Amino acid sequence: MAPTVLKAKLPLTSACHHYDDLSQVPWDLQKYWHQRYSIFQHYDYDIRLTDDAWFGVTPEPVAAQIAADLSPRTPASDTIIDIFGGAGGNSIAFALSGKWRRVIAVEKDAATLACAQHNAEVYGVDEGAIVWVHGDCFEFLAQLKAGGDGLDPAVRCEGGDLAATTTIFASPPWGGVSYRDHDVFDLGQMRPYTLADLYEACRPMGHVLFLPRTSDIRQIARLAPEGKKVDVVQYCMEGASKAMVAFMPPLTAADSS
Repeated sequence: MAPTVLKAKLPLTSACHHYDDLSQVPWDLQKYWHQRYSIFQHYDYDIRLTDDAWFGVTPEPVAAQIAADLSPRTPASDTIIDIFGGAGGNSIAFALSGKWRRVIAVEKDAATLACAQHNAEVYGVDEGAIVWVHGDCFEFLAQLKAGGDGLDPAVRCEGGDLAATTTIFASPPWGGVSYRDHDVFDLGQMRPYTLADLYEACRPMGHVLFLPRTSDIRQIARLAPEGKKVDVVQYCMEGASKAMVAFMPPLTAADSS
């Protein structure tokens, strides 16, 4: 299915859950449900998630801090694309930050995208502040980099210089919890998308990679353009790291030569 810009809210389905009581929660989600107010502070106001979405939501304080940290790092960029939009945690934080002229959220699962739209409404995000795209993010990025033919005008790069105006945020699936068993996690083993897959899809735009906290920093450093640095930050809550975030700089014509 080609990426489609939504003009209206998707309906919530039976897969869009709001669990009020532990007895309702599947056993493998109970740990996350106990942390629900860290994930979404306003959980009690009918926040909705699919069961799969619980595993990938960025905790709200971390999402807000990443959004704040991006402002000084991306002074010329006015568009941010959350390519694994999920249930909306990061997209909501970007929209509420006030930094971005356009926030674009891409999600291929319709039920999860319906949750994200609903959750943005719960958080008081203005209608139209987030452009919601239903479809595969890799197909979307390929079309965008090819000039945007076939894409809705709402998501095209008006000036033509993607590297200068657009930043990508990527919080990909990590392939389960096996990374917890590694002192240093090989990002070439991340599933279903490796570090190389993400880098190739996002370049030449600057991009922010939300990765397992034990990720091999040497693999990230090897992607830095000649003479440029990659900032890497551990984002923590209550003294424990939740993720390693790499801020990859945009590529210029000189970097490609």
